[in-house]
Amino acid sequence: MSSYINADGLLPPDLLREIQKYVQGSLVYIPRHPDKHLGWGAKNGARDNLDKRNDAIRAAKSEGKRIDDLADSYGMSPDGIRKILYGRKARTAENS
Repeated sequence: MSSYINADGLLPPDLLREIQKYVQGSLVYIPRHPDKHLGWGAKNGARDNLDKRNDAIRAAKSEGKRIDDLADSYGMSPDGIRKILYGRKARTAENS
């Protein structure tokens, strides 16, 4: 769980009083504005790590590595490797 921010030092007094009409002394989650939404794994780097792994798999395949060998190297199933190699994202990367 992430740490909370004290609204007393953050929000304008009028806004704080208005919020206090609805909730006091509780933690309230305020979602991001849709324009500021982060995709899965963007904040903690998981998405970047998977993208780098997938790029390495594609590069190794283009250098002649067999799918079964890649599956063993990355601890994945051959079907998982195929999804990375031939899935929608792979086709998009080839076209750019």
